[in-house]
Amino acid sequence: MVNKLSKADKKIAYDAKLCQLLDDFSQILIVAADNVGSTQLQNIRQGLRGDSVVLMGKNTMMKRSVRIHSEKTGNKAFLNLIPLLQGNVGLIFTKGDLKEVSEEVAKYKVGAPARVGLVAPIDVVVPPGNTGLDPSQTSFFQVLNIPTKINKGTVEIITPVELIKKGEKVGSSEAALLAKLGIRPFSYGLVVLSAYDNGSVFSPEVLDLTEDDLAEKFAAGVSMIASLSLATSYPTLAAAPHMFVNAYKNVLAVAVATAYSYPEAEKVKEFLEDPSKFAFAAAPVTAAAAASSGASAAAKEEEKKEEPAEESDDDMGFGLFD
Repeated sequence: MVNKLSKADKKIAYDAKLCQLLDDFSQILIVAADNVGSTQLQNIRQGLRGDSVVLMGKNTMMKRSVRIHSEKTGNKAFLNLIPLLQGNVGLIFTKGDLKEVSEEVAKYKVGAPARVGLVAPIDVVVPPGNTGLDPSQTSFFQVLNIPTKINKGTVEIITPVELIKKGEKVGSSEAALLAKLGIRPFSYGLVVLSAYDNGSVFSPEVLDLTEDDLAEKFAAGVSMIASLSLATSYPTLAAAPHMFVNAYKNVLAVAVATAYSYPEAEKVKEFLEDPSKFAFAAAPVTAAAAASSGASAAAKEEEKKEEPAEESDDDMGFGLFD
């Protein structure tokens, strides 16, 4: 007969396991496990088996193990996990891609009925249509102010009704009605709250960022730096092209307003003195565009000419009744 471990031995084994996982893995997902059953959790463990390990436990025990292991190893980055261990949470240690692991965890959501006293995580709307209930069940609908009618001996809901709002507690009447209608409005699973990667902690929204999002944010940052540099006349690499252009504009303005000149400024002065030259400068561009469009039209016309006409019966040398 195998002897059962005492509570002290279980704590020692748990502490050793958590410390070993902290040494072996540098990436951790902190997940909320509210309303997650043991069978559902077992399925998640099986789905992540290979490069990830799910560890649940009491927050006080996890905090103590992390704090002691941080002191032993001298790795203060582990202490960033302690503030995250609040509520009913667990840890997913992984060597894979954090986004892929997060998506895999999200697949294991299970529908659940609305139980009395449960706080609704989403709005619950009862759709219109035939409920399949006999007319004696109309009392449930009357209590909840749901408009109904009797159609072919069954109760039919006329319009969609918002039965429960997000954040409200489920009442006994709402729970009974949803059970009669066979509606399981809620779904539960492990929800990623935070991500830990080599000492850095960030929200799960960061995992959804794409390369295009990063490029867009980088471009916005460069634009802000360039604007700030131009406003304060402080040279930076982002603002340098704009500063050179603005400086050239100033030099050109001085040359136009004074007798000072240089080859590039002479062309501008000529255009300003004789505005008709603007039309001559634009003419070659217009002519080139017209020539290209004319050439394409001629090419299309030539293609039409080259297409052979469809052969008729007369071209075969005999008529239909020959």
